Amino acid sequence: MHPSTSVATSLFSLQGRVALVTGASRGLGLSMACALTAHGASVWLNGRSVEGLVDAVRQADTAGATAGGAAHALPFDVADEHAATAAVDQILATQGRLDILINNVGQRRREPFDTLPAQALRKVLEANLVSAWHLCREAARPMRAQGFGRIINITSIAGPIARAGDAAYTTSKGALAALTRALAAELGPHGINVNAIAPGFFATEANATMVEDPGTNTWLQQRSSLGRWGHADEIGGAAVFLASPAASYVTGHVLAVDGGYLAHF
Repeated sequence: MHPSTSVATSLFSLQGRVALVTGASRGLGLSMACALTAHGASVWLNGRSVEGLVDAVRQADTAGATAGGAAHALPFDVADEHAATAAVDQILATQGRLDILINNVGQRRREPFDTLPAQALRKVLEANLVSAWHLCREAARPMRAQGFGRIINITSIAGPIARAGDAAYTTSKGALAALTRALAAELGPHGINVNAIAPGFFATEANATMVEDPGTNTWLQQRSSLGRWGHADEIGGAAVFLASPAASYVTGHVLAVDGGYLAHF
């Protein structure tokens, strides 16, 4: 092997690392899980039901076949703190460590501010912010003991920018970006890097209606630098980078993966 190839491979190697990816039964979560296994990690895929994870685990296992990566199903509701704690304990009991946490679960409720009940905001915050807070705290316990950890929160370009009728989601994602910076400051001395990925417009199952809408496609062509939807497999590289040795001096950063949406005016 050429020396430069060896160095490049080691920079992004995740062999021996253990990861938990929430909301990994489909879409961006599944793509990130597959990318981690393809680089050698042992990845626990979270979803609400084991049935919904069967095909996802198969795909992630296949992706990791040549790199020594492996996939495992870990069904639980991230909003259930007892279940989340038990899930982390299960990973530790089985593999003895937890190196990477990707908080990917997210809920959205589009509704005008003047009709959105406060309880609806609380529900979105519980799913998008509080559940991530709790899992970060649980994952940080073994990461502190190891002196190593990578936490990646999936925020959104809806954090730094806003559109009418989406206040709850924008609030929750902006708060998650703030949490990322706060934890980077607090956990850095323990060898734990905390970063975030802010996806833009991705053609996932959740956005199927918008993807099929000609008006939305025309608007996106004009509004973003690359002029197209992102494909789910285009998020994996960012996750691998932030989880790998290549990002050892990167913390407190929100990496926009948005096809130039934030850069384009």
